Amino acid sequence: MKDKSILLVEDNPDDVKLTIRAFKKANILNEIVVAADGAEALDYLFGSGKFAGRDTSVKPQLVLLDLNMPKIGGLEVLRRIRADARTKLLPVVILTTSGEEKDLVESYNMGANSYVRKPVDFEQFTDAAQKLGLYWLLLNKVPRY
Repeated sequence: MKDKSILLVEDNPDDVKLTIRAFKKANILNEIVVAADGAEALDYLFGSGKFAGRDTSVKPQLVLLDLNMPKIGGLEVLRRIRADARTKLLPVVILTTSGEEKDLVESYNMGANSYVRKPVDFEQFTDAAQKLGLYWLLLNKVPRY
């Protein structure tokens, strides 16, 4: 799993640390690229802004996407990912604290592959991270695009 990167789109530094710590504890050693907001995530995926010149043919194996972020929100990021032929098949897991039914429904309507509510308890979060990693990075098959 080490050669498959994860794009973590998260604006809360504490949640970034928690996610990285949970993945390490679960022995998920993949490179984790962190985008602090939706605009940075899109720049990374499409090789613009501070990521201009990045080889965009190298895509993350998985995008973990928070919904409530500054600049460009998670649902808009998801919409743009699904609207572009280069990224429309990229697995996107919504990883959020939102338990709102409207967020869940809208995420799936816009093409999310999964919706995971962040557990508050660290042990539960570590367990969730381990299961996410096992499924999305090891078991799930993605087409070459």
